[in-house]
Amino acid sequence: MSGVKRLRPLPLSDRALEAPPSGIVAVVDHARGRQGLIPLWVGEGDQPTPDFIARPACEALLAGETFYTWQQGIPELRAALGRYFLRHFGVEAGPDRFIVTGSGMQAIKLAIQAVVDPGDECIYLSPAWPNFAAALEIGGGSAVPVPLDFAETGWRLDVSRIESAITPRTRALFINTPSNPTGWAADRPALEALIDVARRHDLWIIADEIYALYWYGEGPRAPSFLDVSRPDDRILYVNTFSKNWAMTGWRVGWIMANPALMPIFENLVQYSTSGVPQFLQRGCTAALDEGDAHVAGQRERAERALGILADRLAPASRVRFAPPQGAFYLFFAVDGVSDTLTAAKKIVDRTGVGLAPGSAFGAGGEGFFRLCFNRDLRQIERAADRLAIEFG
Repeated sequence: MSGVKRLRPLPLSDRALEAPPSGIVAVVDHARGRQGLIPLWVGEGDQPTPDFIARPACEALLAGETFYTWQQGIPELRAALGRYFLRHFGVEAGPDRFIVTGSGMQAIKLAIQAVVDPGDECIYLSPAWPNFAAALEIGGGSAVPVPLDFAETGWRLDVSRIESAITPRTRALFINTPSNPTGWAADRPALEALIDVARRHDLWIIADEIYALYWYGEGPRAPSFLDVSRPDDRILYVNTFSKNWAMTGWRVGWIMANPALMPIFENLVQYSTSGVPQFLQRGCTAALDEGDAHVAGQRERAERALGILADRLAPASRVRFAPPQGAFYLFFAVDGVSDTLTAAKKIVDRTGVGLAPGSAFGAGGEGFFRLCFNRDLRQIERAADRLAIEFG
């Protein structure tokens, strides 16, 4: 890990001192609060949580649902998660397969704690959202990147590279599909190949499929490990309410796993947050049961935004990108740019468009920028026009 350089000895752990600073936050802090800013740098939309979700949470708060509650999550929410997976994935999952967490990030942290000991390795696909690798290494594990291949026809995974990266210390594969930041998504043959590798090497899969409904291919959602797995496969599904239902600030997520593992995860919750506020869980229940139309509308808007960006940026002489298969990011390269952190600061200074530097996403991200297009279409049009001029 490459963290902040220590100027003098501090009575803190090396893992804490070496936690890597965020390149995304560096750009945000550089330009936060400016007039006329179009902030496309972080992974969230521009709309507040819908009323049909916020109101039940407010009502529960005012009704006094402010006490300790089920560490696994209230039964109503876990039942709603089962209904959600039956509707969208055709999977029957009872409440005993779910545990509610204090954010998708905590779901990832608990999955790491459950399967990875200090010194163990976990393989992930790069470029990648940086929080997984950082969380793993802060906990004493070792994150091993396997690069995706970029071509303007699409990002590609060579599964044989994963097999080559496995060592006696490898414990898990972390697979984010559809991917942040690239928009790559595993098709069914790739999912089957990944599960085959995990089975043969006795590995866990930590499956991050939070963007499954932000899907631009055939069918209503992206392919999932749920489509190809067996009940005895060692898969932990980590997820969040943040993206689908405009709930990034709520900090609620979940893990879906074999019911036999739930006592372990309950213990991990007990010794971290001791549970998620009950009134928040009321809003989450409404999101699952009443939110399908909202999610469909957001996905449709995102697809239109992607079309605007593609139309404006494709003719720019210096820009190269592969249209994303899923999620809501355009990960594009600009010829002649290598230091994307410095470049992102200059771009926001000149254009007012905030981008995330590709270097923040690890190996393979150099020379790229990430743009979140889950925004108002007029903002996307203005941003696309400014960037087309900047990179033309």
